[in-house]
Amino acid sequence: MFRTICHILFRLNRPNPMLTRRIHRRGPAILSLQQPQCLSILYRTFSLWSMKKDPDLESALSRNRRWIVNNQIKNIILRHPNQEIPIAFLQKKFKTLDLKGKALNWLHKYPSCFNVTFTSEEHCCHLSKRMMSLVEEEESVRESQENAFVCRLAKLLMMSVNKRINVLKINELKRNLGFPDDYIVRIVAKYPNLFRVVNEGGRKSSMEIELVHWDPQFAVSTVETAARRSGNIRPTFSCSLPFSWVKSWERFREFDLVPYFSPYVDPRELVEGSKEMEKRNVGLVHEVLSLTLWKKASIVKLGHFRREFALPDRLNVLLLKHPGIFYVSNKYQIYTVLLREAYVGSKLVEKDPLVVVKEKFGELMQEGLHEYNQRRRHINMEKRRKKGVPLARVDEVKCRRRSENADSDDDEDGDNKLGGLFDPEERKRFYKVLFDDDTS
Repeated sequence: MFRTICHILFRLNRPNPMLTRRIHRRGPAILSLQQPQCLSILYRTFSLWSMKKDPDLESALSRNRRWIVNNQIKNIILRHPNQEIPIAFLQKKFKTLDLKGKALNWLHKYPSCFNVTFTSEEHCCHLSKRMMSLVEEEESVRESQENAFVCRLAKLLMMSVNKRINVLKINELKRNLGFPDDYIVRIVAKYPNLFRVVNEGGRKSSMEIELVHWDPQFAVSTVETAARRSGNIRPTFSCSLPFSWVKSWERFREFDLVPYFSPYVDPRELVEGSKEMEKRNVGLVHEVLSLTLWKKASIVKLGHFRREFALPDRLNVLLLKHPGIFYVSNKYQIYTVLLREAYVGSKLVEKDPLVVVKEKFGELMQEGLHEYNQRRRHINMEKRRKKGVPLARVDEVKCRRRSENADSDDDEDGDNKLGGLFDPEERKRFYKVLFDDDTS
């Protein structure tokens, strides 16, 4: 009976296979619970995440872990005095970055990004000239994007019920929105006619940003803007599904018959659980994702705004009901929602200037890694020549190893392997790296 239930729920919801095996091993213990409670636990466990995978969008969600780590190292160096950091200090940070091995070996793999010097009896690291040039370009873009940041922050506050949001919650999305670290000083304090900081509790955790002035120009959603551009009187969502998804298209057309409700309209006027409220909630999530750089966000972090945005408790269920608008993935065991219409294949339709700069950083990093790998290859080939090993045999062995380890890291020396994402503690650290700084 128990295994049959697990099998059915697995087929319906495709849960984490490791979690399934764990529950099978603990079957007798779980079955000792009362039957309704047992079913409730199983339903909550396997609930709730199921969407047909799209290879292109999965590729768009795949973040190069090396890019993420190097971006963190860059930020650590920039915060350090004189923008130079001892390797010993960086080595202590490796656990936070979810890395193993020697920091010096890691930095040598990216000569185009980092320069390593030996001074005062210790190795130090600073950014290369080309990397510093990209840092300056990124800062220049941030300064030119100030009006865009003001607009995004104002829109975020205007969508909230009480027109104020806790600073800690905004900080969770600041990387997604492209905000600088000092956005409270650079944006909030600079525009007192729009924002103000409120701290009624007197604690740091109770600090909030409140909207002072309602600007009607900001209260226009992306859907409404697109409708005006195309000459449509009635704002509608676009459905980015193949026409072979007949049932999904039928549900979308039925949903599309409900009048559009702007996310900037007070939701307290709508009835909880009604179709109109669902339409408003879909529009709000659509608008929030439209404000982000990569048109995606962690569902967990969106759920933290449930009270401010009057979103349903089971936000994932709402998103899964609309596969033509949203794409839900659990890439890296992290649940993420992505705006389908923002992508063609795996590419963003419209790239924010900050995204363009960050892609340049990725290209520079790959250039340095390629240079390092080529240098290592020539050294290894020279060693094998001296030992008299035929190169044809070496190539055959390497091809066999690549086929056996297609999904493994491409480090040849194996010193710096990324920690396993299935370990809870390591996944927490990688979650922080991926969503707190992957867009910085």
